[in-house]
Amino acid sequence: MSAGLPFELAPTRGFDRPLLGVVLDTEEEFDWSAPFSRRNRGVNGLAHLHKGHKIFRRYGLTPAYLVDHPIVADPRAAEVFGPWLAAGECLVGAQLHPWVTPPYEEVVCPYNSFPCNLEPDLERRKLATLTEAITTTLGVAPRIYKAGRYGLDIRREEMLLALGYTVDTSVMPFRDFSGLGGGPNFFGFPDQPFWLGPDRVGAERRVLYLPVSQSLVGPLRFVRESGAGRRIFGPLSSRLRLPGLLARLHLLERIMLTPEGVAFEEMRRLVDAQVADGRMVFTLSMHSPSFMLGGTPYTRSPADLDTLLATIDRFLDYFFHELGGIATDPLSLRAQLIAVRV
Repeated sequence: MSAGLPFELAPTRGFDRPLLGVVLDTEEEFDWSAPFSRRNRGVNGLAHLHKGHKIFRRYGLTPAYLVDHPIVADPRAAEVFGPWLAAGECLVGAQLHPWVTPPYEEVVCPYNSFPCNLEPDLERRKLATLTEAITTTLGVAPRIYKAGRYGLDIRREEMLLALGYTVDTSVMPFRDFSGLGGGPNFFGFPDQPFWLGPDRVGAERRVLYLPVSQSLVGPLRFVRESGAGRRIFGPLSSRLRLPGLLARLHLLERIMLTPEGVAFEEMRRLVDAQVADGRMVFTLSMHSPSFMLGGTPYTRSPADLDTLLATIDRFLDYFFHELGGIATDPLSLRAQLIAVRV
């Protein structure tokens, strides 16, 4: 999908200190190994969001909770997010899980779980339903978007703009989801904020794409600038376990900035390598049910949950107190990038 697309990198190299925001996929709990089902609408994890929120608050972060339809349809959503929104302690955006978002017209299957695989009009109507529900229930018009399962078709930018979205967080650099039911292939996409060009209109009239903070780390990391990374992490190399071998030798690692299944030392290696290469914008990502015991595969036990919270705290302490980083959020970052660009 990236072939021929005119990306324009946002002017982040002028920042003299690294910036960090937090984005949470705020969604229902479900068995990740089970088939997709419209019946999966449990949102008991809402009662556990405060465990992470108080850590973010302590570091001056304004987390962006990207809520999906089961979340915003539950009365507890207003009880949780209302006070935080009123106090300016969070942002609320949208995450589209098609299988649990009306109108229900498509067959529920892995292929249709990626919004980009829906007919454009059906994707638009589902996102319009979710947008209206968020605006009505929480009193804010969402401007930050994430396609569920990272299922973005970047060529549908006009749909996002028409519904009021100005930041997209769906791009997962150096990952190919096509083998997981027909998802997008993000090899060739930037791993730092970018606009979709060419610059026919001003940046203020375009979507800012804020990729997930994931990149290649290690002495061989510069393969990311060529097509070699696609081959190293492709199906054949994966079957031959080449990525795992390179990671164990610390020659090349694909690391995501998340406390879910990623150790603090790995997160630090990612940030240090990126900063050394002049990449200054970072997003800490995770799933909201991870704050609830058993909510995701990452917190199956009390020890898992303790480790998750400790990893968040330790990383934020490192980023802000040792690296001298600055807190940001997707909307503030977009405004800052537009100002720098002008």
